[in-house]
Parts: sequence; C-alpha cells; structure tokens
Amino acid sequence: MIYKSKKGDIDLSKIIRLYPAAVIEMYGEIAEMSLEWMEMNEGKVKLLHYVLVFDSTPHGNEEKIRTVLEFETKEELIESINEVAPLFDT
Repeated sequence: MIYKSKKGDIDLSKIIRLYPAAVIEMYGEIAEMSLEWMEMNEGKVKLLHYVLVFDSTPHGNEEKIRTVLEFETKEELIESINEVAPLFDT
C-alpha cells in the first residue's frame, strides 16, 4: 500500500517501524523523544515540533532509511496517524 504524504509516496510494505515522536531541545542538544516522555517533561524542555517516522531500516543495517514527516501541533500529528493506520490493515 502507498501512502501519499507531503514528502511524496511512501511504500508502507517496506516500513519496519512507524512511530510518532516529539523533537525537543534540551541543554543545547536536539533529540527525538516519545510523546509520553514529552508530556512528563513538559515545561522542562523546549518542544520544536512533532514527527511521524516511517523507518525502513533493515535489522543490522547501520545506514538509516527513514522518511520523517514534521508537524507543528500534536493534533496535526494525530490526524496523520489516523490517515496512515488504516492503510496497514489492508
């Protein structure tokens, strides 16, 4: 199944992991953190944006093969997750 995203077509049959994350800045470092972690640490870190990561990296492969969609709000992220999730059931 193909998901038509703002970054182009994503072949969902090649996706090994699909996950949402919050991109944060803390002590000058930028990192992806789980949404749960972000909620527990809200106010302690600077939220930059949200992402939905389509990871096609085979196990043991050092080079990451990922498509990352960025969102300004959590609501936009959830909306995209709701679009993608049913496509994995087909």
